[in-house]
Amino acid sequence: MVKAPPKAPTKEKAQVAFGAALRAYREEQGLTQERLAERADLHTNYVSSVERGERNLSLHNIAKLAYALEIDVSALVGCLDRRH
Repeated sequence: MVKAPPKAPTKEKAQVAFGAALRAYREEQGLTQERLAERADLHTNYVSSVERGERNLSLHNIAKLAYALEIDVSALVGCLDRRH
């Protein structure tokens, strides 16, 4: 019998996991949401809603946030890896 591949997380779970990862990296660097938003050229309300898991981000905004945090994009989205 062939084993089925693991299912991807739901959209909501993916957004919540990404938001938690973003918050952890931001806090690790001692940044406020306001400072991260400024560095990423995004609105503070947008960053806040991402951290709460309310936004489905574009690849462009994911890259902007990763660059603002000075981390690899892969590190930021690693929370969605099937091994987690």
